Amino acid sequence: MDVLLGLQWGDEGKGKIVDFIAPHYQVIARFQGGPNAGHTLNVNGLKHVLHQIPSGVFHPQIKNLIGNGVVLDLHTLKNEILHLARLGIDLTKNLYISKKAQLIIPTHRALDAASEQEKGDRKIGSTLRGIGPAYADKIARIGLRVGDLLQPDFKEKYNTLKNKHLEQLRFYQYPIDMAQEEEQFFEAAEFIQRYPLVDSEYFINDQLRKGSRILAEGAQGSLLDIDFGSYPFVTSSHTVVAGACIGLGVAPRYIGKVLGVFKAYCTRVGSGPFPTELNDSTGERLRQLGHEYGSTTGRPRRCGWLDLPALKYAIMINHTTELMMMKVDVLNGFEQINICTHYQLPDGTLTDRLPYSLSDIPVKPVYKTFVGWQCELKDLHSFDQLPAELAAYIHFIEQQTGVPITALSYGADRHCTLVKNSY
Repeated sequence: MDVLLGLQWGDEGKGKIVDFIAPHYQVIARFQGGPNAGHTLNVNGLKHVLHQIPSGVFHPQIKNLIGNGVVLDLHTLKNEILHLARLGIDLTKNLYISKKAQLIIPTHRALDAASEQEKGDRKIGSTLRGIGPAYADKIARIGLRVGDLLQPDFKEKYNTLKNKHLEQLRFYQYPIDMAQEEEQFFEAAEFIQRYPLVDSEYFINDQLRKGSRILAEGAQGSLLDIDFGSYPFVTSSHTVVAGACIGLGVAPRYIGKVLGVFKAYCTRVGSGPFPTELNDSTGERLRQLGHEYGSTTGRPRRCGWLDLPALKYAIMINHTTELMMMKVDVLNGFEQINICTHYQLPDGTLTDRLPYSLSDIPVKPVYKTFVGWQCELKDLHSFDQLPAELAAYIHFIEQQTGVPITALSYGADRHCTLVKNSY
C-alpha cells in the first residue's frame, strides 16, 4: 500500500496527483478528515471539488473506500454523489463506506460555530463543518458511526447525542433551529444505505491479500496534524502517514511508497503561524496567479515562499520516499524566487528545525534567492526539457531534503504533469 499526503498546511494539489496516478492502483482509500477537505480535480476541462469521496472516482474500474478514520457529513456526501451521477458516474458499483466512520450530525456544526464564536480573538479558523466536535465525541466514546444507521435503535441513539449537544449549546447561549437540517440528515442517511457499507478493515486487508495495489489518500496537510502540526491551529485528525494505518486498519508493514505533495511555494488557510507569509504585493500576486482561494470555504489563502525547515520536518515525520511539486507554473513570471532555508530565533541563533511552538516562539525566515525561469511551461515530456533555472530550483530542494522530486505539475489539467517514475 502506498500513501499519498500533503507536506504543508493542506491545499497542495493532492487530488490532481491521485487522479493522475490512480490508473496504476485497484483501490483508492481515504483515511482521515471530513468535509473540511476539498480535493480539486480538472477532468476533461471541467473542475470538480471532492470533499469526502476519494479522488479515484473518475476511473470506473477503481474501488474507492471511505475509511474508518473519516468523519462523514451525510448530506454533503449525498450531494457529491448526485453531482457525480449527473456526469454519468455510477458510484453504486465502486464506492465503499466504512461502518466505523464517524457521523457528523447537525448539532455538531452548531457546536463548531458556537465554540469559534466563544473564542473571539483566539479563533483557530475552523471551517465550521462540525469536524472538531465530531472527533471530540469519537474520543469521548459517545459518537455515532455509519454502522449505527443499520441498527433499529438509531433514532434513539441520535436523540441521546443531540440532547447532549443541545445542553452545551444552551451553555454557549447559541440559539438554533434544527428542523430543516435534521430533515436533510435523515433523508441522506436513508440515501447512503444504497451504497455498500462495509467492515472496512476486512475489506482493505482482503484486497492486500489478493495483491491489489492500494493508494491511501490523505486530506489536509502534515503541518495540520493534531499532534505534529502547528498546534493549536491544526485539524482534529492524524494527517501524517501513521494516520493511514489507524484510519484504514492496515499494519505498518504494508506501507510501501510515501508520496509527499507540496507546492513550489506555501499557502495556508485560516489562523496560525506562517513564517514565510508575504503580506505584500508579492503575496497578493501569488494569490491571484495561483487562484489561491479555499476549495471548500472560498476563503483567500495566505501565501508565502517555500519553507524548507517545515518541509524537511514533514518529510522526516512521514519518511517520505518521493516528492511531488505542484503549481510550478504560478512562479513562471517571477524574476527572483526565495526559499527559506533556516529560521532566526529571538536570540539570533539559526536553526533548520521547527521549534516546539511556532505560535509562541517568533522566528524570522532566512532566505536563499534564485533567479526565476521567466517563461511559460508547455508540452513538457521530460525533466530534461525544464529551463535551467527551474532545474536548479528543483536540484536545490532535492539536495536539501535528500528526497527526489519525481512528479511536477505545471498546470491544472491532467496533461500538465511530468513524472519520472512509472507508478
